[in-house]
Amino acid sequence: MKKIQIYDTTLRDGSQGESISFSLEDKLHIVKKLDDLGVDYIEGGWPGSNSKDIELFRHARDLKLKHAKLAAFGSTRHPRHSVAQDPNLQALVEAHTPVVTIFGKAWDLHVKLALGISLKENLDLIRESVAFLKSKGKEVIYDAEHFFDGFKADSAYALATLTVAEEAGADLLVLCDTNGGTLTSDLRERFQSASQHVKSRLGIHTHNDAEMAVANAIAAVQLGAVHVQGTINGYGERCGNANLCSVIPNIELKLGMQSIGKENLKQLAQVSRSISELANLPPRQDLPYVGKSAFAHKGGIHVSAVMKAAAAYEHVDPALVGNERRVLVSELSGKSNVLYKAAERGLKIDKSSPAAKLVVDKLKEMEHSGYQFEGAEASFEILFNKLVHNSKDFFDLDGFRVITEKKGAAESLSEAVIKLRVEGIEEHTAAEGVGPVSALDRALRKSLTTFFPCIRELRLTDYKVRVLNPESATDAKVRVLVESSDGRERWSTVGVSENLIEASWQALVDSIAYKLKKEYGSKGKGTKGASNE
Repeated sequence: MKKIQIYDTTLRDGSQGESISFSLEDKLHIVKKLDDLGVDYIEGGWPGSNSKDIELFRHARDLKLKHAKLAAFGSTRHPRHSVAQDPNLQALVEAHTPVVTIFGKAWDLHVKLALGISLKENLDLIRESVAFLKSKGKEVIYDAEHFFDGFKADSAYALATLTVAEEAGADLLVLCDTNGGTLTSDLRERFQSASQHVKSRLGIHTHNDAEMAVANAIAAVQLGAVHVQGTINGYGERCGNANLCSVIPNIELKLGMQSIGKENLKQLAQVSRSISELANLPPRQDLPYVGKSAFAHKGGIHVSAVMKAAAAYEHVDPALVGNERRVLVSELSGKSNVLYKAAERGLKIDKSSPAAKLVVDKLKEMEHSGYQFEGAEASFEILFNKLVHNSKDFFDLDGFRVITEKKGAAESLSEAVIKLRVEGIEEHTAAEGVGPVSALDRALRKSLTTFFPCIRELRLTDYKVRVLNPESATDAKVRVLVESSDGRERWSTVGVSENLIEASWQALVDSIAYKLKKEYGSKGKGTKGASNE
């Protein structure tokens, strides 16, 4: 079976999309998600452009990736610099990644106007930059930027840029539809010309400005491309990049080729939604394969037919990509999805147990209220254990009060006072913070540290708020997603309420409950001497 390499550029090209700004912790989390998914390459960013990407590559050295290779991205050398003195190339080397991807100009318009140099000088930039990186022991992927537009303007020159990259030792040549305006018929013709001109393996990188990115990527694979670049959910500048959540299943299920493998394919919907949460963007329900509406049926005739034969209105089995069928007029049970997620997290449940339906019904109720568990696996696990195993809380809340005070032009100050009980022992604590949630978080952890010293290890590493019904203005319901870490593991929890403090409280409590469950098992409230273990 032919293998197609999947190259993910969500962290670089995807982050250039409007409204997307990944934190360093977001990026590290996404790297692990993509590695688990089975992609072959993860483009971490451009170390020559910003300090955040430099930090990512520094932290990534400690990640133990199971499959993917991390790639640093950059450009050919600057016309004023030699390869040995070019800061961009030096930053690529110092990123210490096994793979480096560099782009060069394939369109004479960009050479003359953007770079302001001769066509020959541009060929020298490409040749010398690729050769320099190869001399440093790197696997070099060469992106021929604007190749398809360049071919239309001057085919001989566009092909010449590929030749010099090949002669300099590039391991792979990627043809890029950078403006995203090439029609599939034109792309096929130009791709075939390139494949006849060079001997190197070819890849494809397409943008979606004409809504052709996925179609063009698949057309290139059919013509012999062995490498596809794209982003999760199609994130990217302007109209985005080729959506890997469509490209991957098309390769696996339609072309009969291998990319990430059939088993990993079952994770695709979950990865799509998790990265949406990390991007702090609502998951697009209408995305093919992975969207919540991708296998949703509402029309009576459709529903009747699907119940008799799913293939009547479904082009693939939704379970193959980790999605599920939905009947909008009378929701089907989501038991199989819950069982899958439970097994994924090592949670035990008998599939015939009434508790399975209890979990399904509760999830439906909570998701209807605005909860989203795809990016909050720890909250799902806590809810599951309460419903299935009747696990108890580690503490009881008597109450809390949060006060924010502002005097004149001075910065506002928040104070939280909290009363709680552990095994009947009352703890009354106050703490200050830069804001009400900060103060509440500090007061809660300060109270519990008396009973559970392991709380000292807990750190809040990310905090996101999404307004669920903006039309309600200041009365809107919000969803709070909290990411926490104890230095060994990261986990996410969720809370929903019209009150921001209440939603934050729910997420904070789940975060602490997950930590205590890790340390003390399912003993919960009433465990004698838990703090001494």
